[in-house]
Amino acid sequence: MIQVRLNKPGYEYDIHSLIRAFYPGEEVRVKADASADTKEPAAPDMRIDYLEKSIRIAWDMPSALKEFPAEFSDRVETKNRLKRNLYELLSAHTGRTLPWGTLTGIRPVKLPMKMLEEGRCRDEIAAFMQRTYLTSPEKTELSIDIAERELALLKKIDYVNGYSLYVGIPFCPTTCLYCSFTSFPLSLWRERVDAYLEALERELDFVAGRFAAKHLNAVYIGGGTPTTLEPDQLERLIRDIKSRFDLSHCLEFTVEAGRPDSITREKLAVLREQGISRISINPQTMKQETLRLIGRQHTVEQTVESFWTARRLGFDNINMDLIMGLPGESVEDVRQTLAQIKALAPDNLTVHSLALKRAAKLNMQWENYKDFQMVNTQEHMDLAAVCARETGLFPYYLYRQKSMAGNLENVGYAAPGKAGVYNVLIMEEKQTIMAVGAGAATKLVLPPDARKALEAQAKRQAELSSEKGCDPASASAPARYIFRAENVKDVALYIKKVDEMVERKKKLFENG
Repeated sequence: MIQVRLNKPGYEYDIHSLIRAFYPGEEVRVKADASADTKEPAAPDMRIDYLEKSIRIAWDMPSALKEFPAEFSDRVETKNRLKRNLYELLSAHTGRTLPWGTLTGIRPVKLPMKMLEEGRCRDEIAAFMQRTYLTSPEKTELSIDIAERELALLKKIDYVNGYSLYVGIPFCPTTCLYCSFTSFPLSLWRERVDAYLEALERELDFVAGRFAAKHLNAVYIGGGTPTTLEPDQLERLIRDIKSRFDLSHCLEFTVEAGRPDSITREKLAVLREQGISRISINPQTMKQETLRLIGRQHTVEQTVESFWTARRLGFDNINMDLIMGLPGESVEDVRQTLAQIKALAPDNLTVHSLALKRAAKLNMQWENYKDFQMVNTQEHMDLAAVCARETGLFPYYLYRQKSMAGNLENVGYAAPGKAGVYNVLIMEEKQTIMAVGAGAATKLVLPPDARKALEAQAKRQAELSSEKGCDPASASAPARYIFRAENVKDVALYIKKVDEMVERKKKLFENG
């Protein structure tokens, strides 16, 4: 365990995240003196003191002492300077560098996106990212490439007057080893699926009424596994959406077909007949032994058969998901998977780095799996990038999560004209996402005019704080312009309290 003590509160999350990035297997505790646990050893491994005009880091492990100037009235600059200096200490001690540098709690593409919107050139953006966040040249270039593609896509969308709709189907054939999403085994809930769809209708009624004057740009039915529904239930759900919403401005209607063991020709035919424009058929890996280990009951042959069935039915925008760093997988296994994916030639390929979420079975039962190799390296990601490029796909969106294998990223690749609109909108937080279903989280994004007013107010508050003298604990936080309303995760509770879920959304728009 690595213990860090602060002389006063400030930047605990950033310190914790950066240390964990260098020491992924270690427990890290970061506390201010005022909240110290007296049961823990009195002498911490690291001490960080916020002084009047500087910050001092004292580290017992490599016997290092570092002090540097800090202007606490500028919270962002103070945080970045602290993280750069801490990064240098950690890098020197471990002999490692991180591909994304000090970027631990931010979506990397947001930075170049904002600077491109301000009219900055690529070289200027690259220099800023490498200087400020110590990002590698390769990751810097990747993030700028994706930002340019996202901006080109967003220019086609009136996202200020539009919104997107997410519909959650929380049922799965089984729960995968790495999964932390809201999902319930269909075998136990089959008799209540219709009741669940009825509850969804209540939420859909509210959304349709509340957003009648807005343009619906994208619909995404996810899960769970939406294709655990029977063909008639799938048709009912899609018809429910089409009867309530004006889809004349809808650029994309996605259904996660997801797990091949839930896919049948009849279900795909329903999706095709209902005009679904984009589907996902997600193998995660094409190694049969790994599929069994992670709790996926489908076979590699089912994946291939499902894909070609969809092609024969006329689907021309098919996504496939892969996960790098799965238990027991070698680089050669990844090569074999990518070779099979390349032969299928999907229109989208989403490459995930395994993230060990706290609620996942893999994390909770770690003792049972710790002896399996779980490695994701830049070589894995490079192999995937080459496969995508040779298939005619280009990176168009990117995001990162906590505890990702190799401290890397998730990247979505797409053929020209086939980029996932919903993926870009939800990643870049440019548009309100209305979400219905158990475990779904609605995200209200304020329009640009409202953001500017809040930012001006926050700036003025920071100036007043500076005049009075401030420290990290009292420094003004960035203006908040995104608000959330979350639904309960339990299916039975969702069905029972769906009217309360509607009320949560009402309150969100009254108070947001």
